[in-house]
Amino acid sequence: MARFETPLGIVLAGGEGKRLMPLTADRAKPAVPFGGSYRLVDFVLSNLVNAEMRKIAVLTQYKSHSLDRHITTTWRMSTLLNNYITPVPAQQRLGPRWYTGSADAILQNFNLIQDENPKHVLVFGADHVYRMDPSQMFDAHLSTGAGVTIAAIRMPRSEAHEFGVIELAEDGITIKAFHEKPSDPPAMPGHPDLSLVSMGNYIFKRDVMEEALILDSEDVESRHDIGGNIIPMLTKNGEAKVYDFAHNEVPGATDRDRGYWRDVGSIDAYYDAHMDLVSIHPIFNLYNREWPLLTNPPSLPPAKFSESGIAQDSIVGAGSIISGGHVNRTVTSYDVHVGKGAFVDSSVLMPGVKIGEGAVIRHAILDKSVVVDPGAQIGVDLERDSARFTISEGGVVVVGKGVRVTS
Repeated sequence: MARFETPLGIVLAGGEGKRLMPLTADRAKPAVPFGGSYRLVDFVLSNLVNAEMRKIAVLTQYKSHSLDRHITTTWRMSTLLNNYITPVPAQQRLGPRWYTGSADAILQNFNLIQDENPKHVLVFGADHVYRMDPSQMFDAHLSTGAGVTIAAIRMPRSEAHEFGVIELAEDGITIKAFHEKPSDPPAMPGHPDLSLVSMGNYIFKRDVMEEALILDSEDVESRHDIGGNIIPMLTKNGEAKVYDFAHNEVPGATDRDRGYWRDVGSIDAYYDAHMDLVSIHPIFNLYNREWPLLTNPPSLPPAKFSESGIAQDSIVGAGSIISGGHVNRTVTSYDVHVGKGAFVDSSVLMPGVKIGEGAVIRHAILDKSVVVDPGAQIGVDLERDSARFTISEGGVVVVGKGVRVTS
């Protein structure tokens, strides 16, 4: 990476995350806990910091207090080296309105770019689970001279209709067309069963980006969205190139988790990504010390197992006590208590959850500080659960933050 040209980082973290309700009832989507210790925003910030890209503005909007606090208390950079990660709330600099789209969010914060005066601007999403070395993408961006470079991942065509799909020109790198959630996704050249889908990560030449955003702001029909409006505009101008995520080499990656990327925008996707963590050989490896996932969990004592408490194929966070209970294929965050005779299977327990004696929890997500009374059941009788809780299309029961579950 050409360090003298290191881009300014902008992380888009204002997403409401409606499909993750009730987990987003009290917080922005990037602030949703994940993996026992982290917030979703920690993944993109870890990738950028590990790649030595350490001037980052995180644009927030929706219910941002939890996210703002996490960033300011956890992500402290060295002021000696003029590094920073700062949350930037919507400031209504262009008038009394909130952001109308991802492109408008950047437009309203042109002052951040002008203050830093970079040649290139990196714009990444804040709510995906993955490891990536962005410096390799930036090197590719510089070598092609692209106005914008889009990170893309190979995906089965049968699943690609949920994403922005990239159609390539004959040179294999120029974007010929960008299709937003197409019913019939185009295939990759030479790979009839695969499509290239956008990861929501972009690197722009600054002047190209600014011109495109200004033009878009004058279009009253635009949704002012980067993927839906800006990328098609630059594609039409021949300025958009692709960076294939398959070429990204992350230090310490295993054959099993190389190229892992998950959009956890729905309850079922969020749940499935957690289940990827708890197999004997995890599909996504949290324990790669060469490209660490960074965060700052509270200071707590080690996890404790007493009265024959058991945890099998599970993650158990610090400060948790498994007191005679049985936890199986479950991600247990920090400061969780599981009482005697309780059984928790294939679930996600967020910080501060308390499971009473003899309770049964199956295929469920319990948000922070949920209390389950002794003998109560979740995920056993879905008909009864549907009257009390949210149930996803895949049958995952979700109990909202701070709820007390009675028997």
